[in-house]
Amino acid sequence: MTDKHTNPPLNIAIAVYPHLLVTSLTLPIEMLRAGEAFAKGHIDKQSFRPLAINLVAKNAESIATRAGLAIIPDCITTNAPYSDLIIVPGIWRNPRPVVRTNQDVVDWLNESFSAGSHIIGVGTGNCLLAEAGLLDGRPATTHWHYANQFSHDYPLVRLKPDFFITQSERMYTVASLNALADVIVHIISQYYGKAAAQHVERNFSHEIRKPYEDQRYREGAVDRHPDELIAQIQFWLKTNLATELNLQEVAAQFSLSYRTFTRRFRAATNQSPIEYWQQLRVEGAKELLASSNLSIQEVALEVGYNDQGHLTRVFKKVLSQTPSGYRKVVRRKLFG
Repeated sequence: MTDKHTNPPLNIAIAVYPHLLVTSLTLPIEMLRAGEAFAKGHIDKQSFRPLAINLVAKNAESIATRAGLAIIPDCITTNAPYSDLIIVPGIWRNPRPVVRTNQDVVDWLNESFSAGSHIIGVGTGNCLLAEAGLLDGRPATTHWHYANQFSHDYPLVRLKPDFFITQSERMYTVASLNALADVIVHIISQYYGKAAAQHVERNFSHEIRKPYEDQRYREGAVDRHPDELIAQIQFWLKTNLATELNLQEVAAQFSLSYRTFTRRFRAATNQSPIEYWQQLRVEGAKELLASSNLSIQEVALEVGYNDQGHLTRVFKKVLSQTPSGYRKVVRRKLFG
């Protein structure tokens, strides 16, 4: 008998069709399931929502893939349940034949978005979203190799080929599998909280150097804000992680009072200079821990902390893990 306190599931749909890139189907499923499993044991049962994942196709026939795996759809576009999130996988080689023969999927995507679904399009799978008109007037990205053809086929889309991620309201597009992993970590944080997202990132996304928020082009957001002086300061901070200057002295270098600097920085980036500075240093430390043989003390100095203890305290606060613990997990995933 079903527990009367069980919350309704989070409905995830993944569009499936011939010639899809299987990794862009399996990777998000495995990451989402890992987030779900972590959350089930760590968050309040009253707020936990299980996942219901369905593969949706134009018909119920088995779909052959280039990887030699057969995909069996769970439902078809005409009877698929409402989806909180839809993932549209990438397509091998030329996407035009797939788009041309999957008008039912295109129509379903259009109807689902109108009904309130969030959608993530992957690489050339974004052609299905463009065909549905869902990207008209919106920023989008795609696999770099197909960017010119995409612009030709869908001139109304504001293509951003230099970005790995774009976001416009409930619509995300990504250019690569790593970028897809970034967005899935972001989605997990929304569904199950920061701790679940960090758990999944540690175990699946060790190669990712920048979090979702740093990579995306977000329509209407401040990622590429108009305050040129603050942008210059951000660039200076990124390239001077080991500086001995404090933020007051950095502000003075750019002829700003600290009060004005703090106000303008928050207005431009929606975070304080201290939060941004710490984020840069933690990300820099994560990269060095993953890719170098520097000691923890040396890593701390490289990113501007004066000793190993300071770095460890920040790591525990931000990642709920020590630098040495993070390195062990990452190295095991990279080399084990």
